Amino acid sequence: MYLRRLRDLREDNDLTQSQIAEILNTKQTIYSRYERGHQNIPLEFLLTLADYYNVSIDYIFGRTDNPDINK
Repeated sequence: MYLRRLRDLREDNDLTQSQIAEILNTKQTIYSRYERGHQNIPLEFLLTLADYYNVSIDYIFGRTDNPDINK
């Protein structure tokens, strides 16, 4: 579930995998492996992306459909 959410968040913000990889200080090929589920994404990267997109970790993991971090 969270892999789809990561891709949707990136695409909804009109960002490329390369741009997200730059934010995470990693390579595009590595980030692509995260999105496809071929490699586990580190927790610190998930936290960075939640902050970047201004959503909760629960939203990323599909535990809620409300992206608002204040609810």
